[in-house]
Amino acid sequence: MRMKDKVALITGAASGMGAATARLFGREGATVFVADLLDKEGADVVDSIKKAQGKARYLHLDVTDEAGWQATIAEIEKSAGGLDVLVNNAGISGSAEQDLYDTAAWNRLMGINATGVFLGMKHGIPAMKKRATQGKKGGSVINLSSVSGIVGQGYIHVGYNASKGAVRMITKAGAAQHGRDNIRVNSVHPGLMPPMRTSGRTADPVMRAKTLKGVPLGRAGEVDEVAHAILFLASDESSYITGAELVVDGGWTAV
Repeated sequence: MRMKDKVALITGAASGMGAATARLFGREGATVFVADLLDKEGADVVDSIKKAQGKARYLHLDVTDEAGWQATIAEIEKSAGGLDVLVNNAGISGSAEQDLYDTAAWNRLMGINATGVFLGMKHGIPAMKKRATQGKKGGSVINLSSVSGIVGQGYIHVGYNASKGAVRMITKAGAAQHGRDNIRVNSVHPGLMPPMRTSGRTADPVMRAKTLKGVPLGRAGEVDEVAHAILFLASDESSYITGAELVVDGGWTAV
């Protein structure tokens, strides 16, 4: 099992890529903390992990709430003894906004997509440092960015590109700052995937077909394909990888 004896926290884990990652981690032996605002859906993910003989627990978390982060990390340390893996997955789409420079949307996108990651690292990494002193192999932080954090796009709110670009650079800063603590920090950049709950134009079949023409592999990705990329970065198999960008986009950014 690739995650045996590891304690993992995944934000935005009630649906989509977060849920797929939580289930995969559970199958690979991790103790999984499923964090989200969607309590029923999050509890359902936990139930599915337990039914598959995995270990999981749901925690209600608003990633923009610093006090919520403090309480979440404290509860994980109390109940599981520490934290080994943090997956900052929670995020919202920028494709539902009509005004691509709407200020309220900017604040919302930056708050959830970027500040949420910052707060996760701020409070999760100290817990990982303590864990490292207990003889563990070190911590792994995986931040979910996007291809939108690498290239600009003309059909989504600028705050989405900005927030995902911020995640990309927060990751590199974290890798530089915490390598000596034996904590690795990497980012994952999904491309065309199944629409998010918050998607707008990017869920439109016509726009998706147009985007698909630029994907060398000729198809959209699946959430499980992203989950396996996250699993690799969370496991000890990637023990000499930090500050990296793992792009999961079927080759879209290569052309």
